[in-house]
Amino acid sequence: MEEDNKMNISRRGFLKTAALAGAALAMPAGLDKVFAAEPKQPETSRNDDTGVARIKGHRVLGTGKAAFEVSALGFGVMGMTYNRSQHPDKKQCIRLLHEAVDRGVTLFDTAIIYGPLTNENLAGEALSEFKGRISVTTKFGHEVIDGKGTGRQDSRPATIRRYCEESLRRLRLESLPMFYQHRADPNTPAEEVAATIADLMKEGKVQHWGMCEVSAETIRKAHAICPLTAIQSEYHLMHRLVEENGVLDTCRELGIGFVPYSPINRGFLGGCINEYTVFDPNNDNRQTLPRFQPEAMRANTRIVSALQAFGRTRGMTSAQVALGWLLQKAPWIVPIPGTTKLAHLEENLRTLEFSLSPEEWRELEDTVVAIPVVGDRYNAEQQKQVGR
Repeated sequence: MEEDNKMNISRRGFLKTAALAGAALAMPAGLDKVFAAEPKQPETSRNDDTGVARIKGHRVLGTGKAAFEVSALGFGVMGMTYNRSQHPDKKQCIRLLHEAVDRGVTLFDTAIIYGPLTNENLAGEALSEFKGRISVTTKFGHEVIDGKGTGRQDSRPATIRRYCEESLRRLRLESLPMFYQHRADPNTPAEEVAATIADLMKEGKVQHWGMCEVSAETIRKAHAICPLTAIQSEYHLMHRLVEENGVLDTCRELGIGFVPYSPINRGFLGGCINEYTVFDPNNDNRQTLPRFQPEAMRANTRIVSALQAFGRTRGMTSAQVALGWLLQKAPWIVPIPGTTKLAHLEENLRTLEFSLSPEEWRELEDTVVAIPVVGDRYNAEQQKQVGR
């Protein structure tokens, strides 16, 4: 697999270099101006010996004491053990995570429920040696008993404390760089959760905190007790609810960062899966999602085709178009695409080399919004857990 990955990078590198050379004179500036740090420097650079992409620029999530500087793109670890069908063995996953660190990625995302527990264990084994150089963020909130998820939420203060201690052990850390509430607990007020996190911060066990898939009202309640660093929600060209429900506006107003998960829509916008894809019945949640049923994917392929057509004249893949669109939205947005393939890591990081004008991005939005999205993103049970 490693040799195959190297071949893929060589092929991709050749094609992209050729496309970039042809388009360079027509490429308008714009995307580089939105980054929070090193605005005059390219976000990636190529090593003279290897030609691989390395992140140089950074972004800042949160403000004031809640500010948290991270790489302009993060890395979602989840799919290395959980919900994404087949994956490489542990040694190969560790090599890829080390490669991401070497290329300048400093933000890695995991959670207790991923596995459950196995994803934190992998992140701890692979990344604990880079303490002080990178940050591994994790999440609490889903109830896990005897290593299995129950489907319920539990954010009672005592449970948060226990989960914090257990995550510290699995991640091999003395302090969690950021601790998100994964899903809101309907039985525990946001203010109580925030107060518990504030105590953990005073004790040095947590440095920053965030919430996932919550409403603008809940964000305000929690932030008033303990300033939030980031909100994590699904956000991409096929799901833009946070633009409509006040979440992005609230983050902008309060100085809270935003971390889009599934920024390539669980791989779909990258063009790598379609109506014929067979998901692992034992380790892939996509088969349960309405938007990933064959008939929905068949219809939604029109959106992927639109991204491919847009990127073709600019030397970009559809995945790079999807990530670039998010990056230009605001300097406090940091997507966390995940992958198990070195070629895809290279592809994702090279997104930061492209500069498009606001007019071009509006052209893309106008094209995509004209294509109806078929299928809900979650089934009824999962939908109940978001937006509280």
